[in-house]
Amino acid sequence: MHRQYKPILCRLRIAHRPRRPQRDVYFSDPQRRTLIAPPQPNAGPLMTRRSDRALPNITPSYRTWLRTTPIFIVILTVSALGIFNYQKSSSSVVSATLYALRTSEIARRELGDEIYFRDMLPWIWGEMNQLHGKINIGFGVKGTKGKAYMRFRSERKSRMGYFETREWSLETEDGRIVQLLDEGKADPFKNTALQAEKPR
Repeated sequence: MHRQYKPILCRLRIAHRPRRPQRDVYFSDPQRRTLIAPPQPNAGPLMTRRSDRALPNITPSYRTWLRTTPIFIVILTVSALGIFNYQKSSSSVVSATLYALRTSEIARRELGDEIYFRDMLPWIWGEMNQLHGKINIGFGVKGTKGKAYMRFRSERKSRMGYFETREWSLETEDGRIVQLLDEGKADPFKNTALQAEKPR
């Protein structure tokens, strides 16, 4: 019988327990700061920086891409062509042809002395593929007497063979074609750096 009244006694004790006085709690709101607009393109230098300022708009502009992409492609193409042309102009093939022009009697009779590139920035036209044995180039030259356009073509039949000159000529300003190869003499490029660069 004592066990039956035990839950009732527990409830009475809880009901008569004195309650603690409630205290009024006030939560202070944090200090609110207004957001600062991001700097505009013509707004001048940013003197102060705040961590809670508004972020700039990063939405991509398709008009900007359409205007700058063609310019980038043109600059990239011109730079690549300039690099390849510089590699050709500084190669041993071009150096050998210029040396052969300076020592050729026919070329000196047409151009004079001090034979060199015609233009300040020489442009080497044609193909220069020594690995596959194909050289077919042309560029402008000048001397003390006149100017001309030189053509040089050489081929290598076998992989371990030597280059054989097929064409070496000058086209003068009046349209004349002057052949520089003499059938009675040996190939002037046989013992030059052109033959030294053989594939391994």
